Amino acid sequence: MKRYFITGLLIWVPLVVTLWVLDVLFSAMDQSLRLLPPAWRPEVLFGYHIPGLGAIVTLFVVFVTGLFTANILGQRLLQFWEWLLARIPVVKTIYSSVKQVSDTLISGQGQAFRKALLVQYPRAGSWTIAFQTGHPGGDVVNHLKGEYVSVYVPTTPNPTSGFFLMMPKAEVIELDMSVDDALKYIISMGVAAPLAHRKAG
Repeated sequence: MKRYFITGLLIWVPLVVTLWVLDVLFSAMDQSLRLLPPAWRPEVLFGYHIPGLGAIVTLFVVFVTGLFTANILGQRLLQFWEWLLARIPVVKTIYSSVKQVSDTLISGQGQAFRKALLVQYPRAGSWTIAFQTGHPGGDVVNHLKGEYVSVYVPTTPNPTSGFFLMMPKAEVIELDMSVDDALKYIISMGVAAPLAHRKAG
């Protein structure tokens, strides 16, 4: 009986967690309709709430924004918008920081999270998986001797929090593992180990 119960859990737990995450995501996107004037909201126009309409509107707005900014006119308006935000002291700091991170992570041209690494952390002899996010810059490079890489060490089972380190390139090992497989490995706390690739030799 215990075996059947565990088998049932193995089927239902991943499904329930997946549905819960999707519900949280779509519920958050559904709240975008609150940005509309009260007179334009579905509750007023149609007399009842339409579940999922906000998520659909959000996806549509994101798509149209990308489509519009792909042409010259859209690029000019985007440059003007960024120039305007750059003139507001507090907004400038927040917007420029967030934009730089999002450009690096989301853009296909960015190099962040392109490589899964094996590093010794938090002490020598203790190994964990990390991701290369780039190379040190600014005045930092004037104080580092040799070649260093910027590394993000995620926590488990929540990889959105972690530690930013600058480590000697000679001390990190580049893994023959995709970023997706590495993330699954981290989130599962080492349970879902990816298949090893045999090296030709």
